[in-house]
Formats: sequence, C-alpha cells, structure tokens
Amino acid sequence: MNFPPIARVRRTFDQPEVADVAAAIAREVASSALVTRVPAGGRVAITVGSRGIAGLPEIVRATAGVVRSLGFSPFAVAAMGSHGGGTAEGQRSLLAELGVTERSIGCPIRCGMETVVLGTDAFGQPIHFGRDAFDADGVILLNRIKPHTSFRGRHESGLLKMLTIGLGKRQGAAQVHKLGLPGLMRMLPEVGAFLLGRTPVALGLAILENAADRVAKVVAVEPEEILDVEPALLDEARALMPGLPFDQLDVLIVGELGKNYSGTGMDPAVIGRLKVETAPDHPRPVITRLAVLDVAEESRGNALGIGFADLTTERLVRAIDPTPLRVNCFTSNFLQRGRVPLAMPTDRDVIAACLDTCWRVDPAEARLAIVPNTLELTTIWVTRPLADEVGRLPGLAFETDFLPIPLDDAGTLDQEGLFPESIRARRRPAPPREEGARGRRGDVSS
Repeated sequence: MNFPPIARVRRTFDQPEVADVAAAIAREVASSALVTRVPAGGRVAITVGSRGIAGLPEIVRATAGVVRSLGFSPFAVAAMGSHGGGTAEGQRSLLAELGVTERSIGCPIRCGMETVVLGTDAFGQPIHFGRDAFDADGVILLNRIKPHTSFRGRHESGLLKMLTIGLGKRQGAAQVHKLGLPGLMRMLPEVGAFLLGRTPVALGLAILENAADRVAKVVAVEPEEILDVEPALLDEARALMPGLPFDQLDVLIVGELGKNYSGTGMDPAVIGRLKVETAPDHPRPVITRLAVLDVAEESRGNALGIGFADLTTERLVRAIDPTPLRVNCFTSNFLQRGRVPLAMPTDRDVIAACLDTCWRVDPAEARLAIVPNTLELTTIWVTRPLADEVGRLPGLAFETDFLPIPLDDAGTLDQEGLFPESIRARRRPAPPREEGARGRRGDVSS
C-alpha cells in the first residue's frame, strides 16, 4: 500500500493567558477570606491531583508561598482518588513524575490513603474524606476546571470533584462512581455540599487553561460560593477547549495516550467516543478508524483509554501495567475503556490496517489526521482530502507542503519529528541522525 502524503497544519487561537501565574495566585489567595477561616499559624492542606496541569509544580509552590506569607504552615496533600494504583507510594511517585516533590514545591507532601467516614449519601453509601486533609486547620481545593470525560452537568471536573473524589481517596472515589453515570452526576453536588459543611475547606483555587495548554485564568472561590460559581467557570473552560477542527475523519492516528493528557487517556470530547455503558457517543467528531501507538511514560503503564481505539501497536500492549488499569476501571465502573483492541507489530502496520478498513477504496481519498495526543492540538498533520476544510476554517493554516509519512526502516513513526513542541519530544532529546537519514525515513511504501 502507498500511504497518502501529509502536511502540517498550525492552529492559532485568540485566547487569554496569564503572564505571571505566581503573581496571580498570590493576588487571589491574599485577597480571599482565608485568614479569617484558619487560626493563626494553622496547618493548611493544598490539594494536588494527578492531572498534567500546565506548570503544576510552580502553581503549588506559589500557593504554598502565599499561604506561608499569611502566617500559616502549608503542606500538599495527594488528592487523586484511586490513581497511582490506589497506594500512598504510587501516588507519591506519580506526583514526582509530574514534577511535584517536596523540594520543587517548598513544603511537605502527605499521601496517606486513610479516610474518615463523615456520613452517608442518599444511596446509603459511606462518605469518605482523606484523614490528612481532615486533620488540617484549613484546606485549599486547588484544581483545574474542565469538562468531565464521562458526562455533562453543572459540576464536572473541578473543585467539587477534587473535594468528593480526589480527597475521597480510593474508597471515596469508588463510592461516588458506584452507580455509574446517574450516580456520578447526582453525587458530585450532593456529596460536595455535604463535605463543604463538615470539613475544613477554607478556599477553592480554580485554574482554567487555554487551547495552548497554558494558564488562562486563576480564580479564588470562597467555600460557600463553590456550588454557584463553578458552573460559570466550567462554561468558560469549555469555550477554551480546542477539540478537533474536523467533524468527520476516516482515520485518526493518536501518537500517545496517557493519564497526563486526560483522565481517560484520550479525551472523549476530542475523539467523539465515550465508551460508557448505556450512554451514546458524542455527536462529533465521527471517526471511522481510530488508532493509538504508545502509552506515555508519565502514565506508568496505565493505558486506560485503550478501549477507545480500534487498533494499536504490540509495543503499547506490552507496556500496559494491568494493576492501575484494573483499579481505574473498577473504581470508575466504566469497563469498556480498558478493553485492548487489535494490535499490530509496527506503526506502519497500524496505519496500513486503518487505511485498509476505513471504508475508502483508494487510500488517497482517506481523510486522515495525525495528532500527538488529545491534549496538544495546536499542530495537526492531515492528508489532501482535508485541504479544503483547512482553507475554509478560521485559525487553520498549512505550514508545509504534502510530504511522505515519516516512518523509519523498522516501521516506526517519527513522532518527535512530526511534533517537536510536544510533551513527548520534550521528554528527551531526539537521537542524532546520520547524513542522508531523512530520505530513508521518508520511504513509506508498505
């Protein structure tokens, strides 16, 4: 099979961006009512989750710094539900991989998994809350506000989720997810309101990100205002999300999935696939054949989201750590997202199988796109059938001519070369190439 050539498309967005994040955090926290809610010299817990928030270590360090300047003793508390295998060691290791260490943030980190049970919810299930946070004199709910990967509601992924699921630890996360989507949509506000009245939450600190994965807004929210303020922040966050610019694709190749890109490995809002029992997929985009090639190193073998794909590589399957994958699936009660699709020996084989089964007679007619992951979407490589839409849609522009898909002699896609600004490319320097290697990598016949 002769693969169709691809061209690089750059996306530009006219969106807000905070120039000095540390200063914005200091301003918001200092102007809040925190000093009236925590006794002088009190211990303040700052929640830190498992998401790849842009500049997370600097954000936590700045928060700890302003808390200290107000006369309190800050510490970070792991608030990530069942992630990291649901163990203290796993969560501390996961934070370190996100750059969050006691040295980088300038304060202690507590990762204990012990909880206190403060009551029961409307379904008779116990309401858990992390012991480390409960014993603090004050808690700052620090989290990014964004659409949830499994449902739509007034409160999705943000401060209430950090409170109910993140600080619920493994047991609390399991209880909130126990009844699937109906329970999740109901329990976030219900359990959140319960916990706000019975725990030492002293402030919410909401982070909004723009399409370039940079901080767009920092907002301090008083505890009694969280239930009412968070929905408006969610609407702002939804408007800032890039998504894919195309409503229909024959083939989408995703370089990597991972927990650092989305809580579900690949963001359902981007790929249009939900894979939740009894729930329909999103109306757009519609993708005939979706493939993913690798699991990100930062995900530590947790390949949750592999079930979104139709095809994958044998090396991704070998890299799966079944323990955190199972923990995530059984905690969320969404099992389809952990199913392993058909695996092929090489990237070349995956791309060929996608083109061969995407319902196009001629591969040259395939509407194919390649992205590094579902978070970094400012650069996309596309085939010629998408050229008209690139020219018509605002914010899109070609940066190269149409070129051969860069596969080496072993059939591996040059992801670092396609996306030099991506997290994967920044992870480690690209190996040096011999003179003339460009031509060999451009040989894409199969």
